[in-house]
Amino acid sequence: MNDQDGKKISLKDFKGKQGVVLYFYPRASTPGCTLQANGLKDIKAELETRGYAAVGVSFDPVVKIKKFHDKYELNFPLLSDEDHTIIDKYGCWQLKKFMGRENMGTVRTTFIIDKESRLVKVMDKFKTKSHHETLLELLDELTE
Repeated sequence: MNDQDGKKISLKDFKGKQGVVLYFYPRASTPGCTLQANGLKDIKAELETRGYAAVGVSFDPVVKIKKFHDKYELNFPLLSDEDHTIIDKYGCWQLKKFMGRENMGTVRTTFIIDKESRLVKVMDKFKTKSHHETLLELLDELTE
């Protein structure tokens, strides 16, 4: 997948170096997605201290995620998965209901993957505005 600058990024790039907090979000520049991204931006140093990097994925085109990334001065990569291949592979492309309508979309989910590319934990129930705090608590529990 390509990041906000059009650079190809793969989870293999992180293997053996650091773990990855891979999070899937519905749409760039929406209120919930902005809260979540800014929360992760604010804890980047704490994630790195614990040996993790954050990477966000949406089905938005590169142009849209670039604007989102730049507007909020995000300090981690956002990946574009326009055909939702990876989103689907992780089981996050699902039928969603919103205001009485049903459509396919990305279900907000976070995967914690260790430096050997093993899935450690899935976060699928959390409050968007406190996602980053819940994530740090979970990472601390995993290292105890």
